[in-house]
Amino acid sequence: MRIGRLLLPAIVLGLSLCGAYAQTSGVEVDYLHPKEYVLGGIRVEGVKYLGEQQIIALTGLKVGSSIEIPGDQTAGVVKRIWAQKHFSDVSLNIDSLSATGDTVYLALHLQERPRVSRWNFQGVKNSEQSELQDRLNLRRGVPLSDYVLRSSVGIITNYYKEKGFLNAEVDVVQVRDTMVSNAVRVTFVVDRKSKVKIKTITFEGNDHVPEGKLVGSMAKTRDMRIRNIFKTKKFNEKEYETDKQSMISVFNEAGFRDARIVKDSIYYVEPDRLGIKFVIDEGKRYYFRNITWTGNSLYTAEQLNKILMIKKGDVYDVVNLQKRLFGDPKKEFMDVHTLYADQGYIFFNLVPVETNIVGDSVDVELRMVEGKPATFNKIIISGNTITNEKVVRRQIFTKPGYLYSQSMLERSLREIASMGNFDPEQALDHTRGYSVIPNQINNTVDITYNVAEKPNSQFELSGGWGGYSFVGTVGVSFNNFSVKRMFKKGAWRPVPLGDAQTLSIRFQTNGTYYTAASVNFMEPWLFGKKPTSFNLAGYYTRQTNSYYFYQNTDEYYEVYGIAASLGSRLKWPDNYFVLYHELSWQAYNLHNWRYNFLFDTGRSNNISYKITLARNSTDQAVYPREGSDFLVSLQLTPPYSLFRDKNTDYAGMTDQQRYRWVEYHKWTFKGALYVKLFDDLVLMTRAQFGYLGYYNRNLGYSPFEGYQVGGDGMSGYNTYGSEIISLRGYSNYSLTPVNDDGIYVGHVYDKFTIELRYPVILQPQSTIYVLAFLEGGNCWENITDFNPFQIKRSAGVGVRIMLPMIGLLGVDWGWGFDPVLGKDRGGSNFHFVIGQQF
Repeated sequence: MRIGRLLLPAIVLGLSLCGAYAQTSGVEVDYLHPKEYVLGGIRVEGVKYLGEQQIIALTGLKVGSSIEIPGDQTAGVVKRIWAQKHFSDVSLNIDSLSATGDTVYLALHLQERPRVSRWNFQGVKNSEQSELQDRLNLRRGVPLSDYVLRSSVGIITNYYKEKGFLNAEVDVVQVRDTMVSNAVRVTFVVDRKSKVKIKTITFEGNDHVPEGKLVGSMAKTRDMRIRNIFKTKKFNEKEYETDKQSMISVFNEAGFRDARIVKDSIYYVEPDRLGIKFVIDEGKRYYFRNITWTGNSLYTAEQLNKILMIKKGDVYDVVNLQKRLFGDPKKEFMDVHTLYADQGYIFFNLVPVETNIVGDSVDVELRMVEGKPATFNKIIISGNTITNEKVVRRQIFTKPGYLYSQSMLERSLREIASMGNFDPEQALDHTRGYSVIPNQINNTVDITYNVAEKPNSQFELSGGWGGYSFVGTVGVSFNNFSVKRMFKKGAWRPVPLGDAQTLSIRFQTNGTYYTAASVNFMEPWLFGKKPTSFNLAGYYTRQTNSYYFYQNTDEYYEVYGIAASLGSRLKWPDNYFVLYHELSWQAYNLHNWRYNFLFDTGRSNNISYKITLARNSTDQAVYPREGSDFLVSLQLTPPYSLFRDKNTDYAGMTDQQRYRWVEYHKWTFKGALYVKLFDDLVLMTRAQFGYLGYYNRNLGYSPFEGYQVGGDGMSGYNTYGSEIISLRGYSNYSLTPVNDDGIYVGHVYDKFTIELRYPVILQPQSTIYVLAFLEGGNCWENITDFNPFQIKRSAGVGVRIMLPMIGLLGVDWGWGFDPVLGKDRGGSNFHFVIGQQF
């Protein structure tokens, strides 16, 4: 007898038999009169992958217990085994009875589902297959079930819908595997069909809100109008629902609090093109009437209203109300929540309530519970596998025991992102970069900073053929160096790291003709307790009149020097300001050098002091989205000419005598502002000005430390230590005036830049972004000729690639619009960029 899955049909069949009896293997079972037995044993047949005892345990039957056959107990056994979804057939049979007929022995016959030996994809790109495998999480050797197939097809279909392939079809092909027993190979055959895009979006009922504003509010649902030419037009169902809420927010901003979408229709205008029509009911426009505060004790209603900046009669803009109360993502203004959070009131609660609506006027009561101020408790640094924990802790402004401050938390995140040792994208991401754990019982807050180390040391090894000789360059830059660990065992792997110090060494030579070496060391916290940076640099350059076919080392030109600087963070006007002091000495030493210099034998000394006031509030270094970067500096030498006789005849002096001790004063201003427009699109505006002045009119301008404007901004070979200023769209130095001796005499310049940036990749391993720019600037010989509006204009596009082992690389194409060097215009110019430029 078989008591199978279909127990009821078996009973009906049994009742139809003559005498209502069934006989199997000599055992008669009366379906109308079940009989009770003692279970003598149970045997499992047909299993290969699952253990027999494991299956017996699933039946719930115990040897020696009583069992009624047929009955609910046997039917339950079949149901439980079937529910495991490992078998395609389940049956419970009476194997035999004891001699006395009161003990039964059962046999459980099972047919295992076929196992999947291989999952395949057809009609799928390699990159898509990898993503699908991650989503499906399919494994070999698992039983094949209808549920797995249905859910997998659904996941694949939704995957392609997210990509805009709304009509994608997925078929499942099963082929028996002849190499493996009871196994199949499963192939998902995908036909993506054409990508479906949104062709038109129309609106009906928007009488007071322009259509362009509604279209702009939808971040992911876009049609084929010109403003969306560089944006995707695919239809994404999830994003569509979000965009509809964003569109309603536009009406709410205009005072239409009751605005709603009456109907939205999605229809095909072509086989692969959609049309969307919104029918909108704006409702009535409302205005603020009475605004009252309750529960406030720390600040008066008058003080809070100054932050709120909403008065009676204003349009009832609930979106602006929310921003003024709880914060604006762009941080364009102070809000009430931040006002309280900066004083430690993290448990502060505020609820706006509409208390009365009369006609088109709304009364709003702002109900708050201030709570008690909280303090920072545990500050945890996680993920710093290379950088020492103290290096991170000294950068942050959240200290245990300090009063909680939202602004200090945000500032700490910016500092971590700007260090250069960690992934800035993760540091600023509230889902990955940090966690805030408040404890209202004891009024404390725990902060965890989750940092992710990124490689930031760089190695340079290059060679090339030039000047009839091979030029080789080798250089290293360790941006997380640790002097303290230099003598520690095991620290040289490959170099001691972890203290955020910078050590750079570079050497370049082609033999006897040209040799250059430089070394630079920077300690960001000199004594480890205060943010006082120390920088020490030394360099040496030697050039001789030796070539591949001609050797003469008696004719040479040398430049060498050393510089040391200290930088201290200020507390006023705010702690973004840093004051730098630098003292440097530079020497020019020539012997029989008759090539493009003031004199052929002699020495010039340049001893200067430089003071710089800088303020940098950008959110990160490589791809800043917000903040600013400004500096003002003054570099000056001792006024040697003031100590000479007033009647000194400078015209009668040789150049060697006149410039043995170089004197000048140099003024510099540089400023950049970053604004996030939307998504990751950033607008960068920049202005620069520089002036090299003199102490003595008779001595005039110094030939050293001037400006050379135009081109890519790469320093290259520089005889007089001039500052190289890039201006794209023009050839190198083409905007710099030249005297009769062929020497550049740029003593004052200005430059203005507007740049749009958009990232392609933002990863710790590489950062790539594209840009479009408008630029203008010029250079003059005399300050009296300076005219800030007499600039050379250009426009163009470019790309930047940041690779940790190499640094920042880029290429720009620019078109110069104005005449220069006898040409009608600068014309088309390509520029290659290495390193970050200001």
